[in-house]
Amino acid sequence: MMTSRQGVTATPVKSHKFEQYTPEQPDATENFSFQTLTDVTKAILHHAFWLAEQKRHLSLREYRKLLLDQGWQGEEKKYLKIAAAFGKFEPQDFAQVEPRTIYQLAERSKKYQEVIDRLLDLSIINQETVRSLIKKQCTPKAKKAEKLSIWRRLKNGGRYCQIPPIHEESEQTGTTLQAMMDEEGLTAQQIVAEAIALRKAYKQGLMMSAE
Repeated sequence: MMTSRQGVTATPVKSHKFEQYTPEQPDATENFSFQTLTDVTKAILHHAFWLAEQKRHLSLREYRKLLLDQGWQGEEKKYLKIAAAFGKFEPQDFAQVEPRTIYQLAERSKKYQEVIDRLLDLSIINQETVRSLIKKQCTPKAKKAEKLSIWRRLKNGGRYCQIPPIHEESEQTGTTLQAMMDEEGLTAQQIVAEAIALRKAYKQGLMMSAE
């Protein structure tokens, strides 16, 4: 934990007590192990909030000196992100969340902002609930069908239409178009334009099917 140095006035830090390991308790080793992890998570948040407080109240020169004296220059950014992401919470709120998850949410706070906001509504926050919210957040949502367009832009601001490739196992459209081009000496564009004009006339009732 950072301490104040000469020329730097740091705000008081609340004392943080770790639970004492008592071998007499049932499953003492297991309880101590999980309790230690709990204390680590709370300590991370305490430090993040404390560091953000120093940055707000110290001058830039004093703040940089504080980091330099502790050899923490560049390392403080991740903790400032934690303070920004979880500023509406208390360290105790995340006691049952493992440290890596805290870093994950803070590092990508924009992506997980909805998760963080939903945690505010929970009376109990633990690893299972956080992971559940993250999983729901990452579930891909059905994409809306994109509108198909044949238009392409030119550099001069104009546009042209481009018909996408036609894939058929029988290749009937391609072979028929090629035969018309060879027999009639027309370009593919001319034949397509004529076919579209005929279809439009049919749809408008100006033509009738021979059948």
